[in-house]
Amino acid sequence: MIDKINKLLGDIEELKASNVQELEDLRIKFLSKKGSVSALMDDFRNVAAEEKKNIGMKLNELKTKAQDRINQLKENLENSSSSEESIDLTRTAYPVELGTRHPLSLVKKEICDIFKRLGFSIAEGPEIEDDWHVFSSLNFADDHPARDMQDTFFIARNPEVVLRTHTSSVQTRVMEKQEPPIRIICPGRVYRNEAISYRAHCFFHQVEALYIDKNVSFADLKQALLFFAKEMFGADTKIRLRPSYFPFTEPSAEMDISCNICGGKGCPFCKHTGWVEILGCGMVDPNVLENCGIDSKVYSGYALGMGIERITNLKYRVKDLRMFSENDARFLKQFENAQ
Repeated sequence: MIDKINKLLGDIEELKASNVQELEDLRIKFLSKKGSVSALMDDFRNVAAEEKKNIGMKLNELKTKAQDRINQLKENLENSSSSEESIDLTRTAYPVELGTRHPLSLVKKEICDIFKRLGFSIAEGPEIEDDWHVFSSLNFADDHPARDMQDTFFIARNPEVVLRTHTSSVQTRVMEKQEPPIRIICPGRVYRNEAISYRAHCFFHQVEALYIDKNVSFADLKQALLFFAKEMFGADTKIRLRPSYFPFTEPSAEMDISCNICGGKGCPFCKHTGWVEILGCGMVDPNVLENCGIDSKVYSGYALGMGIERITNLKYRVKDLRMFSENDARFLKQFENAQ
């Protein structure tokens, strides 16, 4: 038995494991109930009395060394794993800080939540569009001067494929497929070929709203706008509608709100007028309804649209539009506590 014990002691000294499974196999081989050490323990009862003391000491030494060697191999594997993780260049640098929503996302969500309380649902559409949905269906004739109001990025000609200049294209897609009543808001990114400056960019974000049903009037539009303004900018906010022109609405209007900085008294922000323009709106032109397969003699509706950057500027007083897309962490960090 002494020879068997010495042989196992030598084998244990040479044990190696490159992974957890190999280590578990070694533990089972030597230390389990049916393992090599346990088998020698069972044979110990057959040892002569005068040899029991010496062999018993050897067996205890064998068992201790086997346990120590298995534990050492386990520790080596854990250290090796920790070392590999510490130099993993694909991992995020420590410490990991929680981020926050982008200010445009915060304002877009707030706008959508307000209109949801009025019964509007969200509709989305493609950013790469065709001429019909962006212009023609919205009462833009081929030679209509209103096309010059929006300097468009063209991707292809014949047929014309463009980057959408407004999210009104989503409205036309919904009107083509859905029968009234229709009550939707269309948030999304739009593109126009403009010089980039502190007040303009080649891409920006819009939220447009569309409501079509029987007997929809301009009074319905005005009340929806007043509700939105008070919810967005405070209960004391007043609104003002000024006649304007859009190809897809008639009559059309620009909406101003009382300046939320000076309370309408006049300041440099509102150019001492007491009013700040925030959106355009109007009753949907009957031609637009007919183009989308809706009977304009039965149904009427209103539409409105606003730039999210414009609303964000008013809400958080951001002076430079470019800051929204520069990914400057110092700027974005200011909105950690925003709701």
